[in-house]
Amino acid sequence: MAAGPASTLPQLSDSDGSGEGGMAEQFLPVLITLGAAVFTAVAILGLAALVAQRSRHNAVTKREIYESGMPLLDSAYKRISVKFYLVALVFVVLDVEVAFLYPWAVTYRELLAEHSVVVLLDMLAFMALLAVAYAYLWKKGVFDWGRRKVYADRGE
Repeated sequence: MAAGPASTLPQLSDSDGSGEGGMAEQFLPVLITLGAAVFTAVAILGLAALVAQRSRHNAVTKREIYESGMPLLDSAYKRISVKFYLVALVFVVLDVEVAFLYPWAVTYRELLAEHSVVVLLDMLAFMALLAVAYAYLWKKGVFDWGRRKVYADRGE
């Protein structure tokens, strides 16, 4: 009887003879890792609670707001202009859209060889859409941080 390559491999066996480990055997390393993580977290929190110094000072003074050790000059609860949030949101949106350019630029030569000029036209359309969005936001004044001054035409 000739031994082929398949007969030289060791066979795994378990109770049902399927060659696959049982569910408990497959997930045992995962359960051990989860158990070790939970034990470590509980041990660190418990040790911190045991060793932590108790405050002998007044808790009210510990809760006072300060900035770099200096007393506050103004209230910490001031209203912030919505324009700051708009600029941040526009930055995130345009930045994510520009992030799509990088993979395209890396694979441009391969894509150009496969799909002719269609790839270039698609990206030019995408860039045109970005330019239109940027112009619209500029026209709406999203990028103006200061107050706009309206001057009356004096006829001079």
